[in-house]
Amino acid sequence: MLRKKYAGKKFLLASQSPRRQELLKGLDIDFEIVKIDADESYPEYLVRHEITEHISQTKSKAYTALKENEILITADTLVWLNDEVLGKPHDYEEAVEMLKAQSEATQEVFTSITIRSNQKTKTFSETTKVIFDTLTEGEIRFYLDNYKPFDKAGAYGIQEWMGYAKISRIEGCYYNVMGLPLRALYQVLMNEEF
Repeated sequence: MLRKKYAGKKFLLASQSPRRQELLKGLDIDFEIVKIDADESYPEYLVRHEITEHISQTKSKAYTALKENEILITADTLVWLNDEVLGKPHDYEEAVEMLKAQSEATQEVFTSITIRSNQKTKTFSETTKVIFDTLTEGEIRFYLDNYKPFDKAGAYGIQEWMGYAKISRIEGCYYNVMGLPLRALYQVLMNEEF
């Protein structure tokens, strides 16, 4: 469907995330990976999806080589727990503390996507609630030792052992938790013109 609608257009994904790349393939569109160098800091007064929208837009603006027939996709994901951002852990012990905080807790995962062509730019966000079971110290260390989720916001991947064994339920889009809310992206691309 998207191939037909966007025949003659070229999609660019500005993300080094293998998960985002794999997910976008699932929408059956051809795309190229492009590298960007963007400042991912944000003003302190921003909260929740305001943060991911700001960063997604900053990433989009950082790509300055967009051609007439190209459509750029940028995204940013964060985990929000107890009115704080849980980003990617800096080291093992920070990952332990992050996962301890998530034990028996409900968090929100926000992903914002910016789609940009030379004619139009649109940013939108998706929210998913993730509810964790109790996490013991042994389970946390087992997970970190075996799955090394240090490149993931909140120090876990829902598509790995943590998601299989210790997440009791989610409310919202599963793929959003992986970093790319596919249904929302598809709907925007199908219902709007870029």
